[in-house]
Amino acid sequence: MHSEPLRDRLRAALTVALKNRDRTQASTIRAVLSAIDNAEAVEAGAGVRAGAVEASPVGAGAAEVARRELSEADVVEIVRREIEEQRRAAAVFEKSGRGDRAGELRAAAEMVSRFLE
Repeated sequence: MHSEPLRDRLRAALTVALKNRDRTQASTIRAVLSAIDNAEAVEAGAGVRAGAVEASPVGAGAAEVARRELSEADVVEIVRREIEEQRRAAAVFEKSGRGDRAGELRAAAEMVSRFLE
């Protein structure tokens, strides 16, 4: 197994993809990292209370709410779900006669799945 966290490996791979000008790989890795970031987001109403303006927090970031902390297992599960979503989408494209797009999605799923090995 890897000693480096999955998120860090994805970020490093994104840097390499950008340097190599590999738009497809960069786009795929960005989507996976976005899914991880979105999972850390808190509910929209968390920590927000209505009240008088004079009782409102003052200053930059005073009303910020801490993001969720994800374990490595949580991150792995999110990446697995993203891979499955890409494979399901590929099957839909295949059925609708878009084999080219289905192939792209399968290749993207395969590329991301290598990070789980």
